[in-house]
Amino acid sequence: MDTKMPEGESLRKAVKWISGQLEENPQAPISRLVSEASQRFDLTPLEGDFLFIFYRRKPDES
Repeated sequence: MDTKMPEGESLRKAVKWISGQLEENPQAPISRLVSEASQRFDLTPLEGDFLFIFYRRKPDES
């Protein structure tokens, strides 16, 4: 399945922020990071759901 990045500067910033957090701490809970990013970047619930699904994918599903 091909997951495309939705448009939106806030969502791009959130992805960049979450990725940075995961580089620093790969064991950080995805749900906590998505929740914090959603608040920090004022994301819609749909954008938050996208982030959760995007980061929950297994590495072999790219």
